[in-house]
Amino acid sequence: MLKRWQTLRAQLDPLANRLNQDPNYRLRSYQEVDQAARLGFTVDVNRATVDDWLQLPGLSIRQAQGLVRLRQAGVQFHCLEDVAAALGVAAAQLIRLAPVLSFCYYDDHSGTLPGLSLNQATVAQLCAVPGMSPALAQAVVQERSHRGPYRDLADLQRRLGLPPDLVQTLMYYLRP
Repeated sequence: MLKRWQTLRAQLDPLANRLNQDPNYRLRSYQEVDQAARLGFTVDVNRATVDDWLQLPGLSIRQAQGLVRLRQAGVQFHCLEDVAAALGVAAAQLIRLAPVLSFCYYDDHSGTLPGLSLNQATVAQLCAVPGMSPALAQAVVQERSHRGPYRDLADLQRRLGLPPDLVQTLMYYLRP
């Protein structure tokens, strides 16, 4: 038993060192996924960033970006099947990632922050949002009327050329 533990520790220690030294270390195999899970490594799917998703083997940057856009739009993932559906793949393709995926629930609408819809709000309603100037509120409505509804806040940012710090402020008050 001691020899087995020593062998397991020898396998895990290099991975633990890599994970500690490089917070963006990308797991290279499903064997490393299993080892990382034993070390306590997890990805909270309902808070994961693109970089977090890219730490997992088999996920592309486009897939990671899509998952983050969905989360930012208010989608919560409750199980592996939800993530698979969002990616358009069978859940069986993701089962090897299950040991490190954590499905925590967050009640994002329980605070005092309003969930004003970008795609339905008037200029007057948008002006009440902290960080939203009257000129920006008018631009939001005009762009929406001209090119259609916003897919998410990233779409709003891209279409209006907004700086990241402004979008960071607005994301607490707006939803698509």
